[in-house]
Amino acid sequence: MCGIIGYNGKKQVEPIIIDALTTLEYRGYDSAGMAVTNAKLNRTDVYKCAGRVKDLEKVCESKTIDSTCGIGHTRWATHGGVCDANAHPHSQGNVTVVHNGIIENYKDLIDEFNLEGSLKSETDTEVAAAVLNYYYNETHDPKKAITKAVKRLRGTFALVIMFADIPDVIYSIRNVSPIVATLSEEGAMLASDLTALCRFTDQYFVVPEYTIVELHKDSIAMWTLDGKEMQPEYLTMSWEKNSAEKNGYPFYMEKEIMEQPKAIRDTIAGRTKSGIPNFEADQIPDSLFTECERICVVACGTAMHAGLVFQSLVKTRLNMHIEVELASEFMYSDPVIDEKTLVIAVSQSGETIDTLEALKYARRKGAKSLAIINVKGSSIARESDYVLYTNAGPEIAVASTKAYTTQLSIFYLLVYKMAHIRGIMNDDEVRECIRNLKRVPEVIGSVLDEKNAIHVIARGVLEAKDLFMIGRGLDYSILQEGSLKLKEVSYIHSEAYASGELKHGPIALITDNTPVVAVVTQTRLMSKELSNIREVKSRGAQIALFIKADLMQQSTREFDTFVLPNLPDELMVFPASVALQLLAYYVSSDKGFDVDKPRNLAKVVTVE
Repeated sequence: MCGIIGYNGKKQVEPIIIDALTTLEYRGYDSAGMAVTNAKLNRTDVYKCAGRVKDLEKVCESKTIDSTCGIGHTRWATHGGVCDANAHPHSQGNVTVVHNGIIENYKDLIDEFNLEGSLKSETDTEVAAAVLNYYYNETHDPKKAITKAVKRLRGTFALVIMFADIPDVIYSIRNVSPIVATLSEEGAMLASDLTALCRFTDQYFVVPEYTIVELHKDSIAMWTLDGKEMQPEYLTMSWEKNSAEKNGYPFYMEKEIMEQPKAIRDTIAGRTKSGIPNFEADQIPDSLFTECERICVVACGTAMHAGLVFQSLVKTRLNMHIEVELASEFMYSDPVIDEKTLVIAVSQSGETIDTLEALKYARRKGAKSLAIINVKGSSIARESDYVLYTNAGPEIAVASTKAYTTQLSIFYLLVYKMAHIRGIMNDDEVRECIRNLKRVPEVIGSVLDEKNAIHVIARGVLEAKDLFMIGRGLDYSILQEGSLKLKEVSYIHSEAYASGELKHGPIALITDNTPVVAVVTQTRLMSKELSNIREVKSRGAQIALFIKADLMQQSTREFDTFVLPNLPDELMVFPASVALQLLAYYVSSDKGFDVDKPRNLAKVVTVE
């Protein structure tokens, strides 16, 4: 959940590290730091502080840093509080380390290596540095020291290491926690995320687990722990070099909301043939969808909410047994998984540790697996039997937007595909569904064109301490995501309820001026939903209504209303979701918060 960068080349390293850490700050922003080689004095200089990357930049402004080799880190605290001492990098003797992950046995290592009293921080990372330093003093060989040290570490880790007396090489090794690397005209680089590399090159490789990487100024070498040299397997990223920049928007979240029409078009493109869903280019056989008897979706947060929409579609269109499981609870809930189960793992980054471990568990039980991922070569993609990539491009804001709607796009393609090959829908029926799905970008564009009207509605809830969202059917599924967005970025306590459940308890929470967001897009449920809205209205609630244009009535004009452009009911999740994203965005920005970096949250969760 932290950001890591390493650079070894011909250019000055400080601006490269600062720029990369700024790009990676969504992975952690409690503290920041860098370590650079000082070849003249045969040492490693460390600069770090609690706070944001801009605070680190101020620390460095007063220093004269002349180096072309260094490592950097943005931290999301796990061990020890937020303070200068706990910020990375950490040094022990000749060794300086930045680290992503958790060393689970760090307390045992403190006792075993007699480290009590010699540690300057509360972190597990400094313990790892001390163990590395112990073995380096013993072996005087960096690769041998790394090999011996990592065999003593239990947990997940991405370690990037510098040795003071080897000032022209950066070393790295990982287990689960990701590291990607590249060699470009700028030099050799590695990072915890592609976004830090995409402005330099479109070529990269994923560092294999338990492989030692050496970054030299003009080359990269890789070694297995038993000393066998390996060759990198390069991939090509589909992101443009400037795609991780704000492009004039005040926040990444707004930029990424506005990018959704293109992201959805790019995700659907190439996945239909003669108007029928087709996954030949993804090398996915039809048998994956015909031989399964049940489906299980494992995901966390926003990705799990996308799975809830899929669940509704599967039940309606396929009449098939499906479960959506919280990945963090999956292994501990005794799930019923066998060789007839198709497990679908969903994650923007492809590195979400809970989802990765759930996927591994399901595969051990014999299930076939499919991943829906946004990052090529990610851990979940490599672990799964098959992969469908969303073509969302880099998503920098912590609160997910375009990843969610592109995941939905994949799910709709899957449902229509399965309905077709199982004989539930004929060619003409499927083609009509696909025609409507391809209209989604245009319809979302219409919502974005009217975003100022949503901004007006947002102003009405700025002072709220509690807010409720109500809807039925598919509307309830998307409101769970809408409620999460509002919580994440505005810090307003928000809960989504199935409208019919209000009378079974939650309506007791409704008092005068309680804001209630209601979504009405499902024709067959409209009359019941409008009745539920009037129930809370009669108890003093202030209603913000998002309603499909075809369902507008004279009585609904009494509320703060945003009219959603028409699509078939099952596709209304798209314009409604985008409207709720904008609502959360405007509430947060109008309250003066850092929309892209909500407190206590990180974009990529690589700790359980």
